[in-house]
Amino acid sequence: MRGNSFGKAFNITTFGESHGKAIGVIIDGCPAGLTIDEAFIQSELDRRRPGQSKIVTQRKESDIVQILSGVFEGKSTGTPISMVINNADARSKDYSHIADRFRPSHADFTYHEKYGNRDYRGGGRSSARETAARVAAGAIAKLWLKEKGVEINAYVSQVGALKMDTHYKELDFANTEKTAVRCPDLEVAEQMIDLIKAVRKDGDTIGGVVGAVITGCPTGLGEPAFDKLHADLGKAMLSINACKGFEYGSGFEGITMRGSEHNDIFVKEGDKVVTETNYSGGIQGGISNGMDIYFRCAFKPVATIVRSQPSVNEAGESTEVVGKGRHDPCVLPRAVPIVEAMAALVVIDHYLRDMTVRV
Repeated sequence: MRGNSFGKAFNITTFGESHGKAIGVIIDGCPAGLTIDEAFIQSELDRRRPGQSKIVTQRKESDIVQILSGVFEGKSTGTPISMVINNADARSKDYSHIADRFRPSHADFTYHEKYGNRDYRGGGRSSARETAARVAAGAIAKLWLKEKGVEINAYVSQVGALKMDTHYKELDFANTEKTAVRCPDLEVAEQMIDLIKAVRKDGDTIGGVVGAVITGCPTGLGEPAFDKLHADLGKAMLSINACKGFEYGSGFEGITMRGSEHNDIFVKEGDKVVTETNYSGGIQGGISNGMDIYFRCAFKPVATIVRSQPSVNEAGESTEVVGKGRHDPCVLPRAVPIVEAMAALVVIDHYLRDMTVRV
């Protein structure tokens, strides 16, 4: 199975399955001398872990990370950093009923067709549990970027049709972690929580939108053609389980404007060149221009629902599938740290690539 690695200058490879012994990640390319704050890495994993509130899956995983290599006396050595997270609360029997059945909108059918052999326990490698390894790697990327003045804040801006319309510049990101749904508008957050609880009680699931802002990013990150910064951000976000859409800057709303309205006018502010508006989302020609980079990710409703659905089995025979086990009624709260991690991995990768071409 290929496609388990991401990044060029800062490369990660994840491994493991949802109900295997462990999941983990190997980072190659982390600069030497970085102070590795293990408490911070763990705090990022705690934000993603299951069982943290009543509106997410109740699987009880502490997600304690162990660093096996690449760190000595609290600092990175420049050699590969390997981290592992043991699976403690796997209940494989919860999935025995779909050993030969394909769950609607899951990867069961496609994995079976591609490989002819699949781990049906929680989806195996296709499970969102794999993203814990990304969050661990993203935490190290965040530590390095913080030293450069780069910050990344993601948040839930929409659940179903319920939207938070506040512009990101008016948000207090300190509020994001004050609510289980991770929406910084605390009034809207309560409405979102009530909606998710109602959907769960109905045996159903719901999707929504995670917004994100990258501040402090320097000019010049991104490559001219196929490795444009926004293209890599899009690939990173769309590689997250359940992510079905990505837009940056004005996105799809930009089509309602004319060029005279949409163009970001350059002005001098002190010793810096900035733009009066930022419909470009901080990226022009695939390269960062120094303005805030902001984007939105659409997440579909979780495919596993506690209702009977028609399907087929591996023999092509008609059957029924009912969701069992412990699942999120809405992925959004736990997707927030994953979005931040993937954004950090993209930015550090381009940052390190850019350092090799500048004198």
